[in-house]
Amino acid sequence: MSTEDRDKWNKRYAEDSYRKSNPVTLLEDWIPQVPVGRALDVACGAGRNSIFMAQSGYDVDAIDISHQGLDKARQNAESQGFDINWMEHDLDQPYEFESDYNLIVVMWYVNLPLITQLCDKLAPGGYLLCEEHLLVDEDVIGPTSPNYRVTSGALRDAINGPEILLYEESIETNAEDDRVASARVVAKDIRA
Repeated sequence: MSTEDRDKWNKRYAEDSYRKSNPVTLLEDWIPQVPVGRALDVACGAGRNSIFMAQSGYDVDAIDISHQGLDKARQNAESQGFDINWMEHDLDQPYEFESDYNLIVVMWYVNLPLITQLCDKLAPGGYLLCEEHLLVDEDVIGPTSPNYRVTSGALRDAINGPEILLYEESIETNAEDDRVASARVVAKDIRA
């Protein structure tokens, strides 16, 4: 990301214009099947998924470019009694992630080489959950730039090593009656 992207996200969080607090549905649906242990939330923003994982018993590392988002996340987590390892970093720059995560979550942040890299950071039996905006020729909400969307099949192709348990591409209507195009994948490391 660029300084421009960092500034954009810092401004959104400072203005409190990004108020989502519930975890994404993909995470809610799959977390009961994932062994509790270490978790990583990539591009965590204001921490809604990180806090949900901590509430579910995980030891959570969370990384994002926005110090404003991380400050909000930290305050919210601390007010609920959760100790999450918050890390500020531009994920377009190299970062040496730890390994042996039982759960890695990447939601709405497009960086396919990073997703491939994260496949090697799973513990045996660990899960990678990812959801991205899908590039389509229809009127849908979300980023207008194709740089922030994945093409059909690209997310599936980024998974290298783990077994793909779920891969879907869809256009759905959300609770606000907006049409959302997305690709989602759930992959599991099958090493014994």
